[in-house]
Amino acid sequence: MTKSTNTFGISPIRIDIMQVSDKDRELLAILSDNARMPTATLARRLGLSRTTVQARIERLERDGVIAGYGVRLSENYEKGLVKAHMLITIAPRALNRVTPELAAIREIRTLHSVSGSFDLIAIVAASSIGELDLLIDRIGEIEGVEKTLSSIILSTRIDR
Repeated sequence: MTKSTNTFGISPIRIDIMQVSDKDRELLAILSDNARMPTATLARRLGLSRTTVQARIERLERDGVIAGYGVRLSENYEKGLVKAHMLITIAPRALNRVTPELAAIREIRTLHSVSGSFDLIAIVAASSIGELDLLIDRIGEIEGVEKTLSSIILSTRIDR
């Protein structure tokens, strides 16, 4: 964030908007598929020099567009897990109390605040149906969780 002063002497807070070009978006799409791709290969695919690609990556990291790099698990590993979407309704004003408890549960892969009939959607993964059942009970017992509704994921058609 940067501060600037207007003609009235007031210093409003201004948030800088991240500038991302079409080539940056193309680079980000490739990195989303394979973040370990060598810079030389990225450069060939983008039609840019290796140093230009390296500078773009460094700028995107510095500007916070690229927040980090992670591990994508193989399909063979994932096949051994039972995954589900879990819709969660939270009691009024309980979200700030419930969220840290949910964050402590390793089986919760992602947690999203949503609009509609439910407050949160969690993507969960368990080693078996029995473990998933115990996980659903465990989440339902958290103080402030009013209701849950789960759907087992049978297959993933698109994962970007």
